[in-house]
Amino acid sequence: MAVGETNTKSSLHLRSNSLPSAPHPFTSQFEEHLQRLKDSEATSSLTSSSINYKLNGLRDLHECADKLLQLPITQQALAGECSNKCVDELLDGSVRILDICDTIKDCLVQQKENMHELESAIRRRRDAKDGLLIESGKYLASRKQMKKVIRKALGNLKGFKNELMVASSNKNNKTLSMLGILKESEVVTMSSLESLLLFITGSKGQSKQNRRSIISKLMQPNTLGCDFPEADTNVIEKVDAALMSLINHKPSPIDNFQSHLENLEICIQNLEVGVEYLSRQLIRTRVSLLNIFNH
Repeated sequence: MAVGETNTKSSLHLRSNSLPSAPHPFTSQFEEHLQRLKDSEATSSLTSSSINYKLNGLRDLHECADKLLQLPITQQALAGECSNKCVDELLDGSVRILDICDTIKDCLVQQKENMHELESAIRRRRDAKDGLLIESGKYLASRKQMKKVIRKALGNLKGFKNELMVASSNKNNKTLSMLGILKESEVVTMSSLESLLLFITGSKGQSKQNRRSIISKLMQPNTLGCDFPEADTNVIEKVDAALMSLINHKPSPIDNFQSHLENLEICIQNLEVGVEYLSRQLIRTRVSLLNIFNH
């Protein structure tokens, strides 16, 4: 091996064999973004603000990872450390995450359409309670169907997360290589998307333990319509609860209900923007990977 080549390889060490010995600013930024997302998974409840925080964190994380991929030294290191199997796993992982994003976007579009139908029913039939009850029933039926879709997505996501964690533990490597960066990005992205899926169901969830309990309930077909305490509601659940009160002939002021719908509309718009941006960033990262491995 040439001396120049040896020196080049020895300069790639940062607690690993694939990144510079003096941490590149992008590497430090990545670790900071990653840690913030991990902390949010441990402490955040499923509220619109916490979900938007996660989406913003994912945006920053993937932007930083892609910047790292643009560096010639990390491109060389990644190409050198990845076997064909690693390449296939990375590309397969990006496709699976994009599929989850597509499912979320479909659910948000459906949720928005259902919400607009309700708003139209309120405007047309403010004094015709029977008509509003019919529209409310349709909305809740659609929500129930949506939860079935989310239940399937959660099952697929859980299986993929388990595969990643097993693969990471088998490597027995505590260093943060470029491959490790991409794997860490996948794991924390799936955890955050899991939270978003649960949020869309109208679930609570303040900790990983609570979240596992919610997932377990959602995986049971006969609990798709389960209720949660009012204190832990999110904006989507508030609309569901208001409609249930209306259907059960309990007092429910229309003005208050419209306020919930307006909050929900803002929430959905923010989520759509966040998920769309994340999807585009994931596609850019996938293109970067393909360019690296096809050279």
